[in-house]
Amino acid sequence: MEHTQEQQLLQAAAAGDLVKLNQLTDEGVDVAYQDPETGMSALMHAADERKKEAVEMLLEAGTPWNLLDKDGYCAGEYAAGCPELVELLLGWGAQAEMVLGAAERASRGQSASTSSAVNSDYLQQRLHYSADGTKLLDADGEAVMMGWEGPLMERHAEVICSHGPDRAGPGRGGDVLNVGFGLGLIDEAIQRHRPRSHTIIEAHPDVYKHALDKGWDKRANLLLGRWQDVLPTLGDRKFDGIFFDTYGEYYGEMSDFHELLPKLLKPGGVYSFFNGLAPDNIFFHTVEGRVAQLELETLGLTTSYERVAIKEAIDEEVWEGVRNKYWKLPFYFLPTCIFNAPQQS
Repeated sequence: MEHTQEQQLLQAAAAGDLVKLNQLTDEGVDVAYQDPETGMSALMHAADERKKEAVEMLLEAGTPWNLLDKDGYCAGEYAAGCPELVELLLGWGAQAEMVLGAAERASRGQSASTSSAVNSDYLQQRLHYSADGTKLLDADGEAVMMGWEGPLMERHAEVICSHGPDRAGPGRGGDVLNVGFGLGLIDEAIQRHRPRSHTIIEAHPDVYKHALDKGWDKRANLLLGRWQDVLPTLGDRKFDGIFFDTYGEYYGEMSDFHELLPKLLKPGGVYSFFNGLAPDNIFFHTVEGRVAQLELETLGLTTSYERVAIKEAIDEEVWEGVRNKYWKLPFYFLPTCIFNAPQQS
């Protein structure tokens, strides 16, 4: 039986036949073709068989790095066990996402962004807390924040409160900023580090009222509004530690926040964020983490990730009463981003 060009492409990729691959791509074969039965692409076949040169050729020919097969696996996962190939695909994916992100930011500069509209819808809907206080849900039953994040918030607080001016005194946690109150888990944890000052920005009026009811206006500088509107009112305030965890926004907004970090952080200050980037797929999650790392590097921040086990997050009982699970991995990569302020000449 004569094979189609697309089938030949899959076979050549698996065999690492560069001559045949070059011939087929020159003839205009669809490099994004996926087997109808398995969903495997040529890139997946090449990655699975550890054919590095074929992987490089296919990427340069325009094969999408992020296609998924019928079981939800991408080429990066097929390359698992081969660090060189994983790094190749990871780097390619991160660069592609950075180019896409730059284009989206340019587009947002010319017109109102879709994500801003989503954020506006979120801020106008009613939120409610579960009776036991472990869930914050929106009007559609989507979880805004859940109690299983508690141990993560403890560690995030430890990270951002680690560079205060007095490690033994009452202000040992330094000057700290948290963007997004949610269940108040991160703020309770910050307080245990006895910060010199503690500023909270919360955009949603229902969450802000909840924080008021809990007395947070007496424990911290509690401010109502979107960070985009509130930060300009703080003047030249600088912080030893900053945490970012908003809802109804996307990576574009977080990237915009990152642009402000050199003005908000003191030299040696620490930034961290809730790392919910692409949590449905471990390879995509890693790619997005690399994108954040590279973008922060251009702003003078050195980023590292700490792997934290969070088995409770994948317990089905935890998600009872929640419309959709926003986390599906048994671990979490917690970011620590240290600001390396430029030397004054």
